[in-house]
Amino acid sequence: MRSHLLNDTTAESYRRSVTEGVERVARKLATTRGPFTGVTPAELAPVIDAVDLDKPLGDASAALDELEDVYLRDAVYFHHPRYLGHLNCPVVIPAVLGEAVLSAVNSSLDTWDQSAGGTLIERKLIDWTTARIGLGPLADGIFTSGGTQSNLQALLLAREEAGTADLSKLRIFSSECSHFSVQKSATLLGLGRESVISIPVDRNKRMQSVVLAAELETCRAEGLVPMAIVATAGTTDFGSIDPLPEIAALAEEYGAWMHVDAAYGCGLLASLKRRHLLDGIEHADSVTVDYHKSFFQPVSSSAVLVRDRAALRHATYHADYLNPRRTLAEQIPNQVDKSLQTTRRFDALKLWMTLRVMGADGVGELFDEVCDLAAAGHDLLAADPRYDVVVEPQLSTLVYRYVPEAVTSPAEIDRANLYARKALFASGEAVVAGTKVDGRQYLKFTLLNPETTVSDIAAVLDLIAGHAEQYLGENLVHA
Repeated sequence: MRSHLLNDTTAESYRRSVTEGVERVARKLATTRGPFTGVTPAELAPVIDAVDLDKPLGDASAALDELEDVYLRDAVYFHHPRYLGHLNCPVVIPAVLGEAVLSAVNSSLDTWDQSAGGTLIERKLIDWTTARIGLGPLADGIFTSGGTQSNLQALLLAREEAGTADLSKLRIFSSECSHFSVQKSATLLGLGRESVISIPVDRNKRMQSVVLAAELETCRAEGLVPMAIVATAGTTDFGSIDPLPEIAALAEEYGAWMHVDAAYGCGLLASLKRRHLLDGIEHADSVTVDYHKSFFQPVSSSAVLVRDRAALRHATYHADYLNPRRTLAEQIPNQVDKSLQTTRRFDALKLWMTLRVMGADGVGELFDEVCDLAAAGHDLLAADPRYDVVVEPQLSTLVYRYVPEAVTSPAEIDRANLYARKALFASGEAVVAGTKVDGRQYLKFTLLNPETTVSDIAAVLDLIAGHAEQYLGENLVHA
């Protein structure tokens, strides 16, 4: 079994195995005709259940053959231009190259004596990102597994900085369109969901700062503590950006920690045309960024950034075997001192390779392309009598709803839209997402692929209308 260990004696075997795997994936990417095959759980589960994990195949080629049946054939391919579903991006090749390198070397980014150069590369990228945000000379941060973890750590820091022993008095303010991880974080931090005050949004799905101001004043009057305000720069459903300058002013007035969840909108940091949409983010106490959304990086690649590195002490624990206190005096850069994780992948290498090959402008151009595409898609939807589109996009998301020409009940329209989404997914021709707006069923395009065209959007809209009309027609006949 030692022949399977990656070391100096197996380097050639490693090269052959990885090359074969890369070639198979490359063939799959080159020949995939749709984003999905339409396979159902009932169809695929028996294939995977039939695999006996206690009887190894003993050969990488045989395992790759099997992988075709259990995974590659039926995977959902985000690179396809008609994948228009969730916040999943096609990935850039330099980042995939970085992924291959980091997996093989397998550095753990918790301590210097496990990662060396990896530690400094990650720190350089954190400094680069905080500079792009404008957080100032004391800024710092850490790579995380994703936006949920980044938001959790930010709110942990906010809780500790609030300096209140009575957790029941702490309140978090976020818009009704903010990510569910805000509520989840409040629960994990012992605050409870009731600690999160939901602020209504305007017609463009942006937090209403006037209502926020009123709620903050009520909080103060009731002797409660405004622990944090979570502004969203790119809501999951609408891509809307809260009024950051107004929120920053209120956070300062009421002594609240300002956190900006820019998991989606962080691509604007590299944008050549839309960076101004993030004006005000420089006042944040902490910021979440997901490079694996709008920087076209493979999952996972996220970070939480802070204005004052001293706040990261709230995540610091020392273990004699790992990062003893003496290492602080010796100025040994142990990243575990800043992280909620201990063992941690060298995900920063993917972004490093991307910037060294493409540059930030290259990333920004790609994100600008999908934002331009969303603007064109909005015009298409607004001119199509079959559809109702909710808001004009700030980023690259479109939320819309098929509305039949013949008058029917809103509930029936809900069912028609839900049916159309499921039927489209089952066909494998395209993938779209769904959500609810004011209790009604809507559909959603999340446009993160620069290869997607307006023609693709138009074709998918025709497919959706066809499925919805089929559903309504069949129901009319049965009625």
